[in-house]
Amino acid sequence: MGIFSRRQTATIEPTSAGGSGASGAYPSTGGGVALDSALRGLTGQWTIDRPHSRVGFSVRHAMVTTVRGAFADYDSTLHFDGDRPSASRAEIVIRVGSVDTGVEQRDAHLVGTDFFDARRFPEMVFRSTSTVHEGGETFRMTGDLTIRDVTRPVELQLDYLGSVVDPFGFERVGFDGTTTIDRTDWGLVYNQRLAAGGTMVSEKVRLQFDISAIRATS
Repeated sequence: MGIFSRRQTATIEPTSAGGSGASGAYPSTGGGVALDSALRGLTGQWTIDRPHSRVGFSVRHAMVTTVRGAFADYDSTLHFDGDRPSASRAEIVIRVGSVDTGVEQRDAHLVGTDFFDARRFPEMVFRSTSTVHEGGETFRMTGDLTIRDVTRPVELQLDYLGSVVDPFGFERVGFDGTTTIDRTDWGLVYNQRLAAGGTMVSEKVRLQFDISAIRATS
């Protein structure tokens, strides 16, 4: 399968849309009526196009550089309510054994007992608990993140990137999501001290979700 071909790997199930005057309806935004209309038009069933999406992370290494990685194997269920964004929700299940930082030795360390302990805890899970439209293209999604055997709340900023009909006739929508966590809150405490001060691996980890989704056909 070519890199630019369409492949659908996760389903976005529809939610029932509430009326425009319902609680959680869109506030007046700088994007105006056109943007609000576009967002309302997203109601329906979608699938995530994994070859054009990325679930990744970045972390400072040795205090002087940034290591980036991504997870290749994940499933996601997203519900977008175009009239009541507060009713929208998301779930993503990530197989931590699919981590890829471009260095096999480092990947093996990450899936071992010092970090993810993938044999005992093969999945990392995010389940949303609330979604707020903050205005314009920006949403705030709060949810529970489970890593290993620890579940803690996190908050994602989601940016709507737009929707388009691609040359193959498929309607696409794009979202970017980011949050920063302290990995030690989930028991990922491994580290080494540097002689000059500081640590080998930062405790702060930035999670990044670059999502391209296709409207599902009936």
